[in-house]
Amino acid sequence: MVAEKRSSYEEIRQRTIEENKKKLEELNLSLLTKSLRETASPKPSPAMLEYYNSDRPRNKTYKRRDLLNRVYASDEARHYAIKRAQEIESTLGPDSITFVKPMLQSHTTGGFWLGLPNYFCKEHLPKVDTRMTLIDEAGDEHETNYLAQKNGLSAGWRGFAIEHELVDGDAVVFHLVNQITFKVYIVRQSGFAESKAVASAPPKLENRRTRKKLVTGN
Repeated sequence: MVAEKRSSYEEIRQRTIEENKKKLEELNLSLLTKSLRETASPKPSPAMLEYYNSDRPRNKTYKRRDLLNRVYASDEARHYAIKRAQEIESTLGPDSITFVKPMLQSHTTGGFWLGLPNYFCKEHLPKVDTRMTLIDEAGDEHETNYLAQKNGLSAGWRGFAIEHELVDGDAVVFHLVNQITFKVYIVRQSGFAESKAVASAPPKLENRRTRKKLVTGN
């Protein structure tokens, strides 16, 4: 009888030890996991929090253009914009270093890559990748990356194209004012439809009283 009680007591004691051991293992595992998380994702310092909550300079963001709302210019509108751009180019003087770039879908939507004329790049632009400045007609400056090996504008051109609402068929005059700065003039292809509407508008009727005076001389 005493032996049975002792055996039962030992079983209960052993079971309790095992349960406590298991709880300790689970507790240690939890603490270890928490420690690893804190190490991997340290809390920002007060100075960093103050910086992020301050009026620090932030990069400009531009709304992505909806590809479903692309503009497809007619041949007439495209030729109109190119001709007007060439007229602007001719006013800049014979010594000005310029070229006219008609806008395509790849320049104004999607990839936003602007290839420049090879001959122009070889003669006038830097031989290495360079930050270039585009100055619009309002005098606002826009930074973009010129890739010398690819002869084109990459990062920064997307923001310029979206902010100035460039579309397929527009024409842009690039005037190189120094080796890393372009003055830019934009001609809208939409001007063709506007000019056509003005040309087809009926002439204004003369005021009857004015016409009567012209006839009678009174």
